[in-house]
Amino acid sequence: MSMITETVAAQDVPLDRDLFLRQLVRELSGALEDVVGLEEASGYISLVGAAMGEQIGASYRRALKVERLGRDQLGAVLVDLKRRIEGDFYIIEETPERIVLGNRACPFAEKVLGRPSMCMMTSNVFGRIAADTAGYARVEIEAAIARGDPGCRVVIHLDPSTAPDAGGGREYFRVS
Repeated sequence: MSMITETVAAQDVPLDRDLFLRQLVRELSGALEDVVGLEEASGYISLVGAAMGEQIGASYRRALKVERLGRDQLGAVLVDLKRRIEGDFYIIEETPERIVLGNRACPFAEKVLGRPSMCMMTSNVFGRIAADTAGYARVEIEAAIARGDPGCRVVIHLDPSTAPDAGGGREYFRVS
C-alpha cells in the first residue's frame, strides 16, 4: 500500500455501507420531493415499499414454515422486522381489528428528518404484510420522527368495517 493510500485509509471519515445507503435513500427521496412533490414522491417510494413488503413477508413465511402468517404472528413479525433493521418498534395495542405500534428509533436514523416520504417504506411494508395476513389493511402514520415528532405511532386497521372512513392512511388488499 502506498503512503498516500495509507494516509487516506487512516482518516476518520464517517462512512460505511449503512450510512451510505441511508444517505442514498434520503437524497433520492429528497430529489423526488423537490421534482414531483411530496405526494408523488410518496407514491414512488410506495412502489419500492410494496415490493420490499412482499419479499420480507415471504422470508418470514418461509422461516416460520407457513403458507400465510397467522393473525397472532403479525404484530410480532412487524416488530421483529424493524428490530432487525435497527428500528425500535413496540406494540401499544393489539386487537382483532387493529394493531397500534410505537417507535422510538427510525431505521433511517437522522437521515429521515425532514423526509416524510420515507415513511411510505414503513406504510407499504407493514401494509403489504398485514394485508397478506388479514386480507385487508389500512395503515395510518399518526406521528412520525420524519415530521419532527419524538417518535412514531402507526395504526394498522385490519378490518375494513371498523377502519375509519375518513382520514389519512393507505389501504392494502391481499393480492393472492
